Amino acid sequence: MRDATFYLNQVRALEDVGVNCETLSVPGSTIGTDAADNRSPVDYLRFFPQVFDEASTEYDVVHANYGLTAPHALAQSSCPVVLTLWGSDLFGEFGWLSKLCARRADAVIVMSEEMDRELPCESTVIPHGVDFEQFAPVPQERAQKQLGWDSDAHHVLFPSPIAREEKDFPRSERVVDAARSRLDADIELQTPNGEIPHGEMPVWMNAADVLLLTSKREGFPNTVKEALACNLPVVSTDVGVSRRSSTTSNRPRSDGPTTNSSTPSSPRSVTTSARTDANRSPT
Repeated sequence: MRDATFYLNQVRALEDVGVNCETLSVPGSTIGTDAADNRSPVDYLRFFPQVFDEASTEYDVVHANYGLTAPHALAQSSCPVVLTLWGSDLFGEFGWLSKLCARRADAVIVMSEEMDRELPCESTVIPHGVDFEQFAPVPQERAQKQLGWDSDAHHVLFPSPIAREEKDFPRSERVVDAARSRLDADIELQTPNGEIPHGEMPVWMNAADVLLLTSKREGFPNTVKEALACNLPVVSTDVGVSRRSSTTSNRPRSDGPTTNSSTPSSPRSVTTSARTDANRSPT
């Protein structure tokens, strides 16, 4: 789930309008980091006592973020339960559990129409938002200089942790290798690999020439929306709402024209984006 910055922003937004929020984290994870991806079934079992103890306190609603936390929220009977599904919890190995819990929740929130269609019950589509003050275009030359990138090379940004099977990093490598052959050019595949703080990602996106998403499944990839906010061209498999998102960005990039491409059937999309950005004129 990349990181949970969007969740932290959600909590801050609720608190800004006067809602008191208390967050319980599953053992073995830290909110806002990729450690959540490494939680084991034992970690989730250890979470039950914590939820039961906290349920004795008066709350108006229990909001379960991510499908594997839903059984814990539903185990208490004193508060209504809102379940938010992020994507991998619905389309992944434990999707059956998310669907089962969604039937019992009082309200369900999903990231896309695709997720809504996957559920056996009613849900509301509310995608995570993007901070347009943080993710905004800046001159590419400035961003590349800040990162120490070669300004003569083309830079393809793979934003996800490379070890996550559903992100299909090997496919990204094959696409970039093929693009190098077609262009006969220096194309660098940049991989933050989940080690870059979310606050630094706008610099990476503005320094890159194209964002490459080769995921096998997604809910509503926030990375795509963040890239488009920076007016970074996007090449993506047809997952979540990548197709619709990547064809509706009209914000001009600060250092020249851009093209947003989606659903690549071959390396041609990366090649096209690289050629487009090769002709950009800095401001």
